[in-house]
Amino acid sequence: MKLKLGIPKGSLEHATIDLFRKAGFTITTSSRSYFPAIDDPDIECMLIRAQEMARYVEDGILDAGLTGLDWVEENEAKVQTVADLVYAKQSFGKVRWVLAVPESSSFQSVKDLNGKIIATELVGTTKRYLARNGVSAKVEFSWGATEVKPPELADAIVEVTETGSSLRANKLRIVETVLESNTQLIANVRSWTDDWKRRKLEDIRMLLEGAINALSKVGLMMNVQKKDIDSVLSVLPALKNPTISQLSDAEWVAVNTILEETTVRNIIPRLKEAGAQGIVEYPLNKIVM
Repeated sequence: MKLKLGIPKGSLEHATIDLFRKAGFTITTSSRSYFPAIDDPDIECMLIRAQEMARYVEDGILDAGLTGLDWVEENEAKVQTVADLVYAKQSFGKVRWVLAVPESSSFQSVKDLNGKIIATELVGTTKRYLARNGVSAKVEFSWGATEVKPPELADAIVEVTETGSSLRANKLRIVETVLESNTQLIANVRSWTDDWKRRKLEDIRMLLEGAINALSKVGLMMNVQKKDIDSVLSVLPALKNPTISQLSDAEWVAVNTILEETTVRNIIPRLKEAGAQGIVEYPLNKIVM
């Protein structure tokens, strides 16, 4: 038996493969094949566009796949959410689908777009968003380059953004957020009831979540004389409590902890001042809570 797993092709592809690598799986792609190799004999991978993933998982063609919450909602797919995995193509955060208009326009809210034209790839979600706000507007499917369409081809757009830089570069301003989205590991409802497949997916979830937990964090270990331990511990903001181990010399202990990587450059000098010696910083692949 194999678990048929969809890997998102396109903008999320490299970030997903990198996350799997940190989780302990090596996925190898080829420009000539839509079936990447993976070093787990129980998994069979297939590259599928994120926009189509939920539909193929719902239909049982795939047992599971990774795609954005936005595309699950767009397709109104009936699937089992296995995990929320907060990563995107450029960063490890959420993305937003936003309603944007030209900087020079008079539009201040979605209510001002009654009778206007809105271009987007997220047609179904946008129509439901307009309906919730009591707005009647024409929603046109955009095949790409959506940011360049206002004001000549559309009055407004609904587009995905991580940083907003592309919108600003095209002289657009955000009016409202339509939907906040992040990557999800989803499963076919029937596959989720299969004991073997569910166990396999739960294992994958644990490892992927562990990899995400480790992002932006590093491990730090050091040797400390017992007389200095209180001073050293007062410097450390720990994930929980630091691990303290006795060394062969009865007067010394080893201290091991986990820190945000951005704080280490400020903390190491203070640790040295507090009496820590042999300070070693090391990368982390997974933190399983």
